[in-house]
Amino acid sequence: MDILTQKFYNRDTVEVARDLLGKQLVRVLEDGTELACRITETEAYVGRIDKACHAYNYRRTARTETLFAPPGTAYIYLIYGMYHCLNFVTEPEGEPCAVLIRGAVPVANRNIIAKNRFGCKQNEMSASQKRNFLNGPGKLCQGLALTRAQNGLDLTAAGPLYVCGGPVPRRTFSGKRIGIDYAQEAVDFPWRFWAEEFEK
Repeated sequence: MDILTQKFYNRDTVEVARDLLGKQLVRVLEDGTELACRITETEAYVGRIDKACHAYNYRRTARTETLFAPPGTAYIYLIYGMYHCLNFVTEPEGEPCAVLIRGAVPVANRNIIAKNRFGCKQNEMSASQKRNFLNGPGKLCQGLALTRAQNGLDLTAAGPLYVCGGPVPRRTFSGKRIGIDYAQEAVDFPWRFWAEEFEK
């Protein structure tokens, strides 16, 4: 499958967030092993108007500098001092916008992803572990061994991290984003998207 180009990311962030559902996220480890998963949940963040965005009103800090990078750049940050979150920078360079990857399902090298998450093979996971495999941004980064070390990677070239095509969702859902109670009117933006079934 072809890697998504910069043109895909250089669009309206909300549209990109919706269009990422079903796409395949690939993490290439140092030994060449490829971990892959299908994106099932996203959230859009638009800095110029969105009080939930780290770079709201074009606020630039050492942490947010990556949000101003070219579209198709990986923005990875740490929350609560322990969980990493993966985002894809969108819109033209200098516009602080990104899509948070909230959830996914594994499609390749599931045992390695399971070991990263729970220290066991996939068939050894409990029912609870299966339900909570990659259904959260921190869980996803843990499963794919993503940390701040991968912040700033180019997603549009074959490398440690890239995104390619995938199945189309049978139905897409939208709603309010999660964990942004501080964001005033932005709390109500229906910029979270998810899908549960995909075309084969």
